[in-house]
Amino acid sequence: MSPITDVEGRRLSLTNLDKVIHPETGTTKGELVHYCTVTAGPLLAHLRDRPLSFLRYPDGPGGQRFFTKNVPPGTPSWVQTCEVPHTTSGPTRQVLLQDLAALVWAANLVVELHAPQWTCRTPGTADRLVFDLDPGEPATVVECCTAARWLRDRLAADGLDAHAKTSGSKGLHLIVPIEPAPSERATAYARSLAIEAQTALPDLVLHKMTKALRPGKVFIDFSQNAAAKTTAVAYTLRARSLPTVSAPVTWDEIAACTEPAQLTFRFGDIAPRLARDGDLLAPLLDPDRARPLPPGAG
Repeated sequence: MSPITDVEGRRLSLTNLDKVIHPETGTTKGELVHYCTVTAGPLLAHLRDRPLSFLRYPDGPGGQRFFTKNVPPGTPSWVQTCEVPHTTSGPTRQVLLQDLAALVWAANLVVELHAPQWTCRTPGTADRLVFDLDPGEPATVVECCTAARWLRDRLAADGLDAHAKTSGSKGLHLIVPIEPAPSERATAYARSLAIEAQTALPDLVLHKMTKALRPGKVFIDFSQNAAAKTTAVAYTLRARSLPTVSAPVTWDEIAACTEPAQLTFRFGDIAPRLARDGDLLAPLLDPDRARPLPPGAG
């Protein structure tokens, strides 16, 4: 029998809570669901009104993994959804996680959460920029930190304020609150900065995913600003061998990073960080912190 849990008046059937999802650490599904409940405040705030894609890994990172944008079969009727336009296949419906009950329902599926840079109210109109800094071995997040600091200063020169989080994998994400702009314009501006970064740091940075050139360099992926693309959201669990999280970090932490372990955070690290620092990405949720893209950008 699966336990029935009441979450804010919604009855949920939680399944296989003792199942080990991360064998390397013995982490169970129940522990991952619990993590989502204790981080629900900031997690839900960053998910608000964003149509979600799920990377599901019900048998752990070493088992079958599958990516879905469509509303999963069996989704409760009370879980909110939104219609999302697609240029090729017509509109589809995607899940919105707007409350704790919906979040717990999704956590029971064992998912990474990915979202676009726009909300369901204004599809294809970005309210943030994202730069995904991805190191090619033997480069690590340490090299990403150098590229991130260059980007932060370059964005500041255009009046834009960058905030950082770990990807939860090997790299860093920089996120910038912007006044609403077409995704095409946001992508073009992000691309121009990635090209500038490669020019300024030619021994470190790439702006194209050229596999032969990747070793030892940081690929600045600007393409996730495109309307059809998504990025792992802040505080989401990742389908990695260790139960890591995409965790907000300070610029001081980035400046001080000399070893990848310093910017690797597991799910148990997040509650103490929230207690100490609050939500480091809270400025992304404040419309007054958004700034316009520079004239001519894109």
